[in-house]
Amino acid sequence: MADSHDLALVLQSHIPIVVIETREELRAVDLLQSMKFRMGVPVYKWTVTEGLQRIDLDFEPQRLNSEPSEVLGNIKAGGNAGIFILLDFHPYLSDPMHVRLLKDIALGYSSKQQTIVLISHEIEIPPELKNFSACVEIELPDDEALRGIVNGIAEEWKQKRRKKVKANPRSFDALVNNLSGLTHSEARRLARTAIYDDGAITPSDIPEVMKAKYNLLSKEGMLHFELDTESFSNVGGFSKLKTWLRQRQPAFEGKAPGLDMPKGILLLGVQGCGKSLAAKAVAGVLGIPLLRIDFSAMFNKYHGETERNLRESLHAAEVMTPCVLWIDELEKGISVSDSDGGTSKRVLGTFLTWMAEKKKAIFLVATANDIESLPPELIRKGRFDEIFFVDLPDEMTRALIYEIHLRRRDYDSSDFDLVRLAQASEGFSGAEIEQSVVSAIYSAHAQQAALNNNHVLQEIKSTKSLSVVMEEKITALRQWAADRTVPVD
Repeated sequence: MADSHDLALVLQSHIPIVVIETREELRAVDLLQSMKFRMGVPVYKWTVTEGLQRIDLDFEPQRLNSEPSEVLGNIKAGGNAGIFILLDFHPYLSDPMHVRLLKDIALGYSSKQQTIVLISHEIEIPPELKNFSACVEIELPDDEALRGIVNGIAEEWKQKRRKKVKANPRSFDALVNNLSGLTHSEARRLARTAIYDDGAITPSDIPEVMKAKYNLLSKEGMLHFELDTESFSNVGGFSKLKTWLRQRQPAFEGKAPGLDMPKGILLLGVQGCGKSLAAKAVAGVLGIPLLRIDFSAMFNKYHGETERNLRESLHAAEVMTPCVLWIDELEKGISVSDSDGGTSKRVLGTFLTWMAEKKKAIFLVATANDIESLPPELIRKGRFDEIFFVDLPDEMTRALIYEIHLRRRDYDSSDFDLVRLAQASEGFSGAEIEQSVVSAIYSAHAQQAALNNNHVLQEIKSTKSLSVVMEEKITALRQWAADRTVPVD
């Protein structure tokens, strides 16, 4: 086992402090306990609730050693070699006394051979201890291990219920793929939930597994799992984008050997013209989860924390692969400013490095309204596969958008003069068209009348569209995009 081999190498390298960050505490302790014969030293485990316990011989816990300073003092004073596992010790690493005691133990390693192993979900090692420390990563189960887990749960079901689990190869593979990035215990729990629900593995299990997986990995509101994706049939226009995406779908799914995996797209354009809806539709077309990064929740006043939040969110997205990662209004999160102590520049550097080194199946969809706020190094060729420009819809597209929004609200579009509505709403964005339908329904309801063309025309007439209010800015944006981007239609 790779985990056991790597851990043994570190322990045999005479490193005084070993750090293991993992959500799978029991498995990490089992690995260390299994090395008692290989290392030839006793193995101890400490928790603040139980105290110190020798676990290679299954001794009773020593409650008198439950306090952090007590257990460290006793380890330091003792003359025997051993592996001392300290669980969830991270809150106590801010105490100077504990740091000094750990350093004393590390300095005495050559004579006593005492190894401290810190295990927790997240550990920040103080600078005084970094030269004495090494980090070991407990590997997550690979595809073969996940298949074994699912088969094991299926066999467990068979033994209990006296019948086989119903599953076809495609559903089985989909479940295995969507368990990637989880620990052994988490994968077993989600696989058990999917199978024990109805004794079958079906396509309907996958969204629930993905939602549960996201809840296990979510980063404090910075990364959002968008359960409801869209279909391009509910998006008016975007014909060139639809064609572009269909051509690259086989490469993204790994069905076209020799073709580079698509990186992603930047959707630039006028506000309210469907960029966010298109991002949802991309996930719908590819049939994979949609994750959205919230940059407003990511920024932190403390030095380095914003970049760390971004790295953790991107890592969580990698664990959720394959997925679409949507960054809405990119210019509000990625820009270059000298007024924030260099935070925005470091965030940009972190993001660019991730884009360049990304190997996972993550399709990036970024949307932006203000191209002038984006740094040149972000929008140069190679960062994104393509930059699409989303302009105000033309007459044919406006008619289609009216049809979509009327149909969504259970109205028969054949009862309306869509061509006349499209002509009257020249210069309207998709959002403004939708709002004219919504407002017309309210007006008809207030008049206790059935919705008709005149209600919608009246709302169009009373609306000042963004293309009129912000004419100068929209014209400048169109001029910039004319020779630099690809139109979506």
